[in-house]
Amino acid sequence: MMGEKGQKTGFSFGGFPAASGSSDGAAEAKAIGGFAFAAVPAATPSDAAAESKAARPRRAELVAVQKERAKNETWDFLNETPWRQVNWSDETRTALLESVRSYKPACGSVPAARVLLVGPVGAGKSSFISSVQSVLYGRVLNRAMVGPPAGSSTSFTKKLQSYRLHSSGERGGERGGESLAVVLSDMAGLGEGGGLTLHDTLAVIKGHVPDGHTFSALSPVGSDTAGYVKEPCLANRVHCVAYVVNAAEISTYSKSMTSTLQQLREHVSALGVHQVALVTHVDKVYVNTTDMSQVYRSTPLKNVMQRASAVLGMPMSSMVPVKNYFEELDPELHTDTLLLQALQLILQYVDLHLREHAE
Repeated sequence: MMGEKGQKTGFSFGGFPAASGSSDGAAEAKAIGGFAFAAVPAATPSDAAAESKAARPRRAELVAVQKERAKNETWDFLNETPWRQVNWSDETRTALLESVRSYKPACGSVPAARVLLVGPVGAGKSSFISSVQSVLYGRVLNRAMVGPPAGSSTSFTKKLQSYRLHSSGERGGERGGESLAVVLSDMAGLGEGGGLTLHDTLAVIKGHVPDGHTFSALSPVGSDTAGYVKEPCLANRVHCVAYVVNAAEISTYSKSMTSTLQQLREHVSALGVHQVALVTHVDKVYVNTTDMSQVYRSTPLKNVMQRASAVLGMPMSSMVPVKNYFEELDPELHTDTLLLQALQLILQYVDLHLREHAE
């Protein structure tokens, strides 16, 4: 096969003469694909042993380099300059905590900001509520029952459940704590094939649905629904909608899910309610999962945020990445900061809505 010249994919393959110990055999070369390859004398056992011994340090060096690269591979995807500037100090967290604790709605007739969390099953809505409450208490707890893992098609939350945030006195150096002027509402996730419809979601936002209502595709919310609020006031209505999407899954959302989210966005906008997006599970795509202070330097995460922006039809300025507490026992500074910044963004849009719709 190799003894005759032949044509293969446009390149000329020449035959190789048998190697010998003579200088003539060592110097002889043939052309392959335009490159000259010299015939190499056959190696003797002593040569092979010497080569193997000489290669050991080189292999050891290569293994060491590969281990070091694997250890530091996260930095391959981190930019020198963050795409958002954040002060990650403990002073920043303290200031954010005080801002949330002292928050009062911009409209005097509204006792508390009402925020509705909406998103696919397993995106992290219930976990976000528990995580925010953990920050306020200074210890990780599970106030809202956390739903199924990401990727599940069954929603854990079947009812409209509202949670008024509380601040523990332990963190602030006081005793007893206090009830805050913020209510986070959770309900069935999108996409489980039943239970939550566009009609019911809009009814919640308009303030018609009582807390504790169980959703069913067979029984849409109407005037005959138990506890139905026929003429909701501003205090009953939702003041901001927060979409919760999974950073690790958003690139695989179906056309149907994308269409559902975009339709909901359009209808909520028509109601004059401001909307934000919380991109959860950022530790699954953000490479350096041990240090959330580097989150805004992550190229993969920025790409995911841009994808979420396209799916939701929202500007990135209305979106924030968050990491919910899951297996941790104690709060962590940088995770707390992301969660509090998300809540601060929500409350800014709440006040904007209240000023625009004050009765």
